[in-house]
Amino acid sequence: MAFTTPSDDHLRYPIGRPQLPTTPLMPAERAVYIQQIAELPAQLAAAAERLGEERLRLPYRPGGWTGRQVIHHLADSHLNSHCRFRLALTEDNPTIRPYDEATWAELPDATTAPVAASLALLQGLHSRWVLLLRHLSEAQWQRTFYHPENKRTSTLDQTLALYAWHGRHHLGHLELLNTVARTL
Repeated sequence: MAFTTPSDDHLRYPIGRPQLPTTPLMPAERAVYIQQIAELPAQLAAAAERLGEERLRLPYRPGGWTGRQVIHHLADSHLNSHCRFRLALTEDNPTIRPYDEATWAELPDATTAPVAASLALLQGLHSRWVLLLRHLSEAQWQRTFYHPENKRTSTLDQTLALYAWHGRHHLGHLELLNTVARTL
């Protein structure tokens, strides 16, 4: 299998590494990130349609996940993030529970289930998540949770920026897969 993209870093981070805000976001910045989260399910469905079942079985880079695993990972990850938002909004700096995303991506549902299940999950999840996000107050955006794996406290502003990036990041992987599939 020939991979034509120039570097491993480009394959891992096709849109670059995340840049998290260090100060509170402005409402207009938040609106852009929220819109990116709102649009992700439709963008993923379109990408999956373009790729087709055969190409979704391919990895986007050597040693990387298949397109199918990427889509199922997004459902797993964004479901966890939605829960983290809700915990931060209802508890004082809660410690969230990490999960091993690489191991989750190897479970049978992530390696064999049709992507339609995760696309439907993401559609419903993002619909609810975006509704929540659009109703947060300025003070709520500064609420926090603690991640014991990276030993960091994150604001909801930072988490919003991270997950808007996360969706675009994995859309970039699917685009790479489209490029890779054409070289086979």
